[in-house]
Amino acid sequence: MDTGTFDFEQIWQEAYPILGLVLLFGVLGLLPFYVGASFTVSYGPASLIGSVLTWLGQLILAVGSGIVLMYIIVRAIQLSDV
Repeated sequence: MDTGTFDFEQIWQEAYPILGLVLLFGVLGLLPFYVGASFTVSYGPASLIGSVLTWLGQLILAVGSGIVLMYIIVRAIQLSDV
């Protein structure tokens, strides 16, 4: 039954898994940044380990963003009954 109003309970039920994915990949991506920054401060900006960890953090955030977007698209297709 379509009443033309928002079903806020359904919106919250759909938002929780997305929030979980965003937090998961955010924390996983920020950990290498933090450790890499520690190496950079300790050993200078030319630290190879700091550079690799920064690259790894960016990779995790990029892959996590893609996974979150794919989840949103797949879930939208499931909800549209196509």
